[in-house]
Amino acid sequence: MPTPYQTGLMWFRRDLRVQDNAALYHALKSCQQVYCAFVFDREILDALPRADRRVEFIRESLVELNAQLQALGLAHTGAPVGLLLRHDHATRTLPVLAARLAVDAVFINHDDEPDSLARDARVQSALQAQGVAFHSFKDHVVFERDEVLTLSGKPYTVFTPYKNAWLKKVDAYYLKAYPTEKYAAALAALPGDEPREVPTLAELGFEKTNLSALKIPTGSQGAAALFDDFLGRMARYQASRDFPALKGPSYLSVHLRFGTLSIRQLARCALAQQQAGSEGAATWLSELIWRDFYAQILAHFPHAAHSAFKPAYDAIAWAHGDKAQALFDAWCQGRTGYPLVDAAMAQLNQTGYMHNRLRMVTASFLVKDLGLDWRWGERYFAEKLNDFELASNNGGWQWAASTGCDAQPYFRIFNPVSQSEKFDPQGKFIRRYLPVLTGLPTPALHSPWLASPLELAAAGVTLGVNYPLPLVPHDEARALTLQRYAVVKKG
Repeated sequence: MPTPYQTGLMWFRRDLRVQDNAALYHALKSCQQVYCAFVFDREILDALPRADRRVEFIRESLVELNAQLQALGLAHTGAPVGLLLRHDHATRTLPVLAARLAVDAVFINHDDEPDSLARDARVQSALQAQGVAFHSFKDHVVFERDEVLTLSGKPYTVFTPYKNAWLKKVDAYYLKAYPTEKYAAALAALPGDEPREVPTLAELGFEKTNLSALKIPTGSQGAAALFDDFLGRMARYQASRDFPALKGPSYLSVHLRFGTLSIRQLARCALAQQQAGSEGAATWLSELIWRDFYAQILAHFPHAAHSAFKPAYDAIAWAHGDKAQALFDAWCQGRTGYPLVDAAMAQLNQTGYMHNRLRMVTASFLVKDLGLDWRWGERYFAEKLNDFELASNNGGWQWAASTGCDAQPYFRIFNPVSQSEKFDPQGKFIRRYLPVLTGLPTPALHSPWLASPLELAAAGVTLGVNYPLPLVPHDEARALTLQRYAVVKKG
């Protein structure tokens, strides 16, 4: 059967893999020859700190992706296949590249973040002016946009009925893999003047981070190794996921963010294990469904990216001024005086990762103990998290702040001490990230200000000197929060 196009261009973005890639599959199947490109988009990169683990993760994953394309080219065509790489503004360089290669169509996978949609619209407009078709496909989630709606055709804004509808709709069709390798013979040879290697971090204007020291696996091979490891632990996920000192999570979130593995593969495996009776798999599948849920919320309600999902909550008067800034700085630095909060922030600052239970605890503390605008914390997480994606980060912060859809009630306020005692009972996590407190007996570790002078002296802890006193008393802060939220009639 003849293909619709002679020449196509696959533009990789947050889908850095060959296997089971929707846009790559459609490009290879629809074109006689397909070039592959990635743009280090300066519109994004120029705003980042010069040492950013995400840039290094992307760069290392591209090295593997480039090698995989080269291997496919050798195996199927014998041609020197690889990535066309650009360090420029995508809106400028994509139309130029398409013209240079004389492509008939450009293929991408959807990215529904507001800035990305605006970027893609500008690229599409420029390509259409050149007579180049632009095709976009679902790849980052299982269900998106209007695929799971209420019986009245409205988007779901409460998770449980969304989850039930999701589970009712999902089947083998939606979870099947795209057999990209089957059509790899369509991969086109790189033009002779194109570099064969991925630029170094230095060439991109960035510095090395501690990514390799942290042993964070990159690329699709790293993702596959992590998933294989998690498969042996998935059945215990429900029991272990809330305890940050345990190896409970999958640690796949950064790979989902950059598409180094397929969400369809993960959901397919989790669903099969759930159907076989695994409670751990059922709980983990729910987390994947939450990801879809927040993605469709952002697609339907883009205002949530910058303001409260529930507009009434924008009336809350958050703390402001120099004192508020000082409180925020202490929170960012892990200097709140509450060990679990401070250890969590140390984990984030040192590694770019934070355990999910601790994301809830630290967010609740910022908003409901310190009285600070949730958007401050959301922005800080956006800067620091290796796995940052707007929909999930925004959804999580608005859940904690009670401003979002299906959020916790405003009067639910995490107690940082009881959370510490419940989810880090032996203090292993706290001791890992707050070595200054290592010598304290475990009961005192959760609330050092209640420790006896003898215990503090024996541990070498001087409150207010080498470990801070609490920024605020939790009970008083809770009372102030209830007053602050009183402007909202319904939580």
